[in-house]
Amino acid sequence: MFIQEWGFDLSKESSLNSATVKYRDFLLATASGKIEGVKGPGKLATPFEKTKVAAYTLGAMTPCMRLYAFLGKELQALLHPSESTHPYKKWIDNYSSEGFQGSALQTEDLLDKLSVSLTGEELDIIEKLYYQAMKLEIEFFCAQLLDQYTIVPLTKGHDPAADRLVIFSDFDLTCTVVDSSAILAEIAIITAPKFDQNQPENQIIRMSSADLRNTWGVLSKQYTEEYEQCIENILPSEKVEEFDYEGLCKALEQLSDFEKRANSRVIESGVLKGLNLDDIKRAGERLILQDGCASFFQNIVKNESLIADVHILSYCWCGDLIRSAFSSGMFLP
Repeated sequence: MFIQEWGFDLSKESSLNSATVKYRDFLLATASGKIEGVKGPGKLATPFEKTKVAAYTLGAMTPCMRLYAFLGKELQALLHPSESTHPYKKWIDNYSSEGFQGSALQTEDLLDKLSVSLTGEELDIIEKLYYQAMKLEIEFFCAQLLDQYTIVPLTKGHDPAADRLVIFSDFDLTCTVVDSSAILAEIAIITAPKFDQNQPENQIIRMSSADLRNTWGVLSKQYTEEYEQCIENILPSEKVEEFDYEGLCKALEQLSDFEKRANSRVIESGVLKGLNLDDIKRAGERLILQDGCASFFQNIVKNESLIADVHILSYCWCGDLIRSAFSSGMFLP
């Protein structure tokens, strides 16, 4: 129904990918009674034996119906009502339709009816078949090749000549493997004078390394406790049925206020006072980035046809550390 619209030539031979073959073979084996750990049914002489194999087969088929119905609804919710040019619109419309949703429910209802007479052991087999089928379905979707690299999820076609993307990314523990604020604190502690060490008169007076470590420990503990409390206060106590824009704005304001208070405590404590800029840059160059982070931003920066602004956010507020981390990856100037 959709193949020709997507530009596939049905007259040409094509090979099935391995994920498709695995699910097909799994369904055929189940329908013929060849189920792992279950003795073959032999000749299906009684209605009960026929019902049991039918239930097993339906248990292997139902996840396909349920997953497609779920994906159809989820993707339909992302499409703008006026969207008409999306390449998969008909696919989404079909699987989000009331007709298909009803078919999925009917399939599940039939499976329930066929399972009424089964034993507990036989119901466990259906559960395992359902799980295996869903796993194979997910593998099927993951195995599909992309026609083009996707930089960010888009709900409509992206025109590089006309559209400008604004990409925001968190830095700490999203781009990096470790928390960057802890690195700044460690630099301060390592480079701080010892307790009995005299400091030059022309330098900023700094806390001793022992005092710094104790102060940072107190600040870290306080941050963690207040952060958990802040998140607990923000999260709604009941399930949210629809997107609440105003509620989201208020939640982000609360989170922003919390971060400002936490940052102010760090500044007032003086734990980072007197840090050497070169030490910060060297630490940034040695920061380990998450797998795929460098290539993600490289694809954006090096794509001359893509108009995009990239913004990196971090609660450590140290721009030099962040710039050094990305410069070391050779994808930012």
